[in-house]
Amino acid sequence: METVLFYLFGGIALLAAISVVVQRRVFYSAVSLIVCLCAVAVLYLILEAPFIAAVQIVVYAGAIMVLFLFVIMLLDPFSAGILKDKKKYLGYLAILFGIILFTLLFPLLRSYNAAKAPRTPGLVANGIGSAERIGQILFKEYLLPFEVTSVLILVAIIGVVVLAKRQRQP
Repeated sequence: METVLFYLFGGIALLAAISVVVQRRVFYSAVSLIVCLCAVAVLYLILEAPFIAAVQIVVYAGAIMVLFLFVIMLLDPFSAGILKDKKKYLGYLAILFGIILFTLLFPLLRSYNAAKAPRTPGLVANGIGSAERIGQILFKEYLLPFEVTSVLILVAIIGVVVLAKRQRQP
């Protein structure tokens, strides 16, 4: 049952990721990204990493995507017409590189044996991967980068608001 769920949500994540790239409207692309991030969170749950799954939902599918959608809606994505792609050869080049990458990765993926994959439940029992230990590391040893990141995101939001206001004035 675990394998079926893994392939099901892996397929959902793959289809949603393809939809992110293929969509012509930015808003729908962002919604597809939310679906992809949630499917990846379910994959983390299947792999017995509930803390990482919760962080995936709260941080990425929650906070970051709300920020993305706020910026997208601020820039009014529905008023602009669809731009014609003047460089179609880049799409064909991307397809060629994708085929080459798949050809190189296919033998590696076929040789993978999930039964021999290492499982480390003892690490969580020792407190290495626990939420308490991650919180201590984040708020003691990496407090300054954590706060600088939040200030950087705030500056980015202010920049988008200023650019959007400047763009709407005649």
